[in-house]
Amino acid sequence: MPSITLKSHYDGRSILLDESYELPPKAQALVTVVAPTPGVDRKQWASLGGEGIARAYGENEPEYSLDDVRRL
Repeated sequence: MPSITLKSHYDGRSILLDESYELPPKAQALVTVVAPTPGVDRKQWASLGGEGIARAYGENEPEYSLDDVRRL
């Protein structure tokens, strides 16, 4: 059986699929728990992305005009 990712949630007692999906009896499953506070991870990723952009476009980066840009 090929692997598939299914969204689900925990209701305090059981893990429930968010959409119906027919699973064969005794199908094996892997469970990945996602942190319930995605805003924290999002802030960290945004900070990391900003640091990367700052390194890529430093103070010595030349200014480019529209004449410098070409369409391929």
